[in-house]
Amino acid sequence: MGLALRNDRTYTYADYLTWPDDVRYELIDGVPHAMSPAPSRTHQEILQQIASQVLNSLDGKPCRPFIAPFDVRLPHGNEANGDIDTVVQPDLVVVCDRDKLDERGCRGAPDWVVEVLLPSTAGRDLITKRRLYERAGVREYWLVHPVDHVVTVYRLQDGAFGAPDIHELKETLAVGVLPEIVIDWERALRNVG
Repeated sequence: MGLALRNDRTYTYADYLTWPDDVRYELIDGVPHAMSPAPSRTHQEILQQIASQVLNSLDGKPCRPFIAPFDVRLPHGNEANGDIDTVVQPDLVVVCDRDKLDERGCRGAPDWVVEVLLPSTAGRDLITKRRLYERAGVREYWLVHPVDHVVTVYRLQDGAFGAPDIHELKETLAVGVLPEIVIDWERALRNVG
């Protein structure tokens, strides 16, 4: 059963931890957003292939990849965990600073975030979460568009995302902030079709 939320208040991570597990939410600036039901097979195929390639690339290295559901708490400052008002579950993150990791997930900006777009969440990923990740200091943000077969890449420059680079899902693409990770798009898309 879903969580009945009032629209006249904001929520925190302390509230988030009390919510039932039957519906997943993200909390953005104190406002809960229900996550879509299980993603499509295409979404899962692409995400699994990307995650597999990332895991292999980072084997034996200090940076660690995580796939949703994985809580990323994004504080505005030094507030206590329970007071944080933003908790998201990106499709894939890579965290290089192990001090940001705990048993609940990640506190602070991951180095790299990947979202595989779904029609139901594309607007939030393209606009709201892009601004959120920029504000939090995510070094690189990829939006994979499975229908259009492109990836939009934002890189943090002087505290802001510069103009995006858009690449077709062809050949390979290295992660700018983690060049040891190279995504082979043919492999990522092999079971999509």
